[in-house]
Amino acid sequence: MKATTTANDLSRFSNSPHQYTPYHSVDDNFIMLKRIHTGIQQRRLFDNDQCAMIENKIDEVVELADGGKYKPCTVDRAPLRNKYFFGEGYTYGSQLSKRGPGMERLYPPGEVDPIPEWVHELVIKPLVKSNVVPDGFINSAVINDYQPGGCIVSHIDPIHIFDRPIISVSFMSDSALSFGCKFSFKPIRVSKPILCLPLSRGCVTVLSGFAADKVTHCVRPEDTIARRAVILLRRVFPDAPRLTLDEVLPPISVTSSPRHQEINGLSRPDEDQASSRKRVMVVSSSLHPRHDSDYSDEEEEEKEKKPNEEKEKKQERRSKDHKRRRLLKENSPSNTSSSGSNSER
Repeated sequence: MKATTTANDLSRFSNSPHQYTPYHSVDDNFIMLKRIHTGIQQRRLFDNDQCAMIENKIDEVVELADGGKYKPCTVDRAPLRNKYFFGEGYTYGSQLSKRGPGMERLYPPGEVDPIPEWVHELVIKPLVKSNVVPDGFINSAVINDYQPGGCIVSHIDPIHIFDRPIISVSFMSDSALSFGCKFSFKPIRVSKPILCLPLSRGCVTVLSGFAADKVTHCVRPEDTIARRAVILLRRVFPDAPRLTLDEVLPPISVTSSPRHQEINGLSRPDEDQASSRKRVMVVSSSLHPRHDSDYSDEEEEEKEKKPNEEKEKKQERRSKDHKRRRLLKENSPSNTSSSGSNSER
């Protein structure tokens, strides 16, 4: 029998972008998938030759960044994923002094480099010509360069910073965009997605409505099997909140700490440790739609840290107690007498 959708059913999934009622039935699944699909448009707009030309330009961006040719806030490095902000850049995840939905802030004007001319000519103009976006809509371009195994945790693009739609164009290899996943760490695990959307090379993906605002999306490690780049094109609201110049922190380098590094705005083990861990995909019948921003998965990691820290403290106390008891035993009168007796023999 065909499932019917009522206003009450839909309200369960759209009361708040930060409070979400998980679904457990087939009807709920049907409603969710229907709502997500209403906010997704896809088409392959760039052929192989166009992709190759754009990919060469992306490699040039990487070379310029490695040579220190960009402003500090333009480049955001992380293990297995580098991000290059153009036009506008913003803070997210553990970069925030106060974390939570709506706390993301743009950098002050001029802190990142302008959108390269080749992005306008080779990417934005074809989108305008194909009526994907109106002329003059895009004022922010981000290039995400993923290595195999790279990921970005579940998030919603900040609704107080970015207008809709959100446009992304995939290059270099195929991947997938997953909706409604929950990340946990040590080792990294990702719950089963509500929807796994294929992203082919040269494909344009447009998110709006429910798909952009009411359910999280992510790129899972297992879906990045080869180097992949995505150009993310958005419009920043003119009144979006910004940091002051005094609040701008130096960018975090991937080599800034021997123990911890930044991955997608989250404090994570360094690349060597991460690559040695086995990635586990949790297959479960209960799915975990999320409405939190990037910081939410960090909170999950912090929860996992606490039991380990308590265990380490308990072990340390036991070790100290054992050492103290041993010293007391060695210095006790009975033990001293016994030692003297042994020496006389």
